[in-house]
Amino acid sequence: MLKMLTPLLVLFCSLLYSCSESDTPSGSDPANLVLDLDLADDNSGLLNVTVSADNAVEYYFDSGESGIDPETNSTGSFSHTYSITGVYQIEIRAIGSDGRYLKESQQLNVQVGENTGPFDGENGYVTPLTYEGMALQWQDEFNGTAVDETKWNFEIGRGSNGWGNNELQYYRKENTSVSDGFLVIEAKKETFSGALYTSSRLTTQDKYDFTYGRVDIRAQMPEGQGLWPALWMLGSNINTVSWPACGEVDIMEMIGGGSGRDNTVHGTLHWDNAGTKADYGGSRTLLVGNLSDKFHVYSIIWDESSIKWYIDDIQYHAASITPADLSEFQKNFFFIMNVAVGGNWPGSPNATTQFPQQMAVDYIRVFQPE
Repeated sequence: MLKMLTPLLVLFCSLLYSCSESDTPSGSDPANLVLDLDLADDNSGLLNVTVSADNAVEYYFDSGESGIDPETNSTGSFSHTYSITGVYQIEIRAIGSDGRYLKESQQLNVQVGENTGPFDGENGYVTPLTYEGMALQWQDEFNGTAVDETKWNFEIGRGSNGWGNNELQYYRKENTSVSDGFLVIEAKKETFSGALYTSSRLTTQDKYDFTYGRVDIRAQMPEGQGLWPALWMLGSNINTVSWPACGEVDIMEMIGGGSGRDNTVHGTLHWDNAGTKADYGGSRTLLVGNLSDKFHVYSIIWDESSIKWYIDDIQYHAASITPADLSEFQKNFFFIMNVAVGGNWPGSPNATTQFPQQMAVDYIRVFQPE
């Protein structure tokens, strides 16, 4: 369940490991690189960072804050007071004696100041509005007070055979709201039109589709046995060739149900292989916490030869789409966002499942090469 947080300093625990290439002399690599962060508890914005390694190296500290120059220090200790409430991407990189960045380095997000709104939008990973060599081609930042129906459709009802998966919910428009910069889909335990649960499902079918690019979706998940949130795409020719011949790209799926489920993101392709459904998927499990604890950014980078899946800019899966029998992934796709309840994969809710549950989406963005 999404949690409303009180004002405080929040440390974002997700670590993005970045690295230089292996041409760095191995003898200068810092073994056992460790970060130790001490955050003040009085909203003063004080951040103390201690970096240690088994051998002497310098460290590069860049908060990304306007007007604050990057600092280098051979002691491995930094203290900085932030003057502006917000999210800062802080990069700490070990520097070898030859001046080159070493392989074992870490980037992390820290939020300083008070949180506002019904969802803690500052709590979690963020991605930029620009990428080198790419242009922002389509987006929805959900800054209004209602769903923009020039971009989105609501799919209503129980679908055929529970949307093909024996799902238990009835999809309604009323289970989606937009406020404070978030689109929220709420799954409820309530009897409606023969179903025991309600939720929402939105698509961009016939309103927006595309081929190739980078997709970033920042969202916070529900949790609990039987919950099945998904951010995904279907081939735009589905009405003529049906599924799975149209192709399906699951950018993010999660099946709720405790350890190993509420903390695992799945990315998968589905297609038709000589009349038989085929699929190829990968997953990543968080080291700490669940996908419901904070916002993460779920991304794909899709070109004519491959699709790669990321969570918080960490790649966890890739698929080649060059074989002739995967030509469906060389065509236009549209978006779908939904929270299913029950179904073949997650199973049904049980006594441990708490309702209502919510999936909040902060933004969806499509970037394509300039």
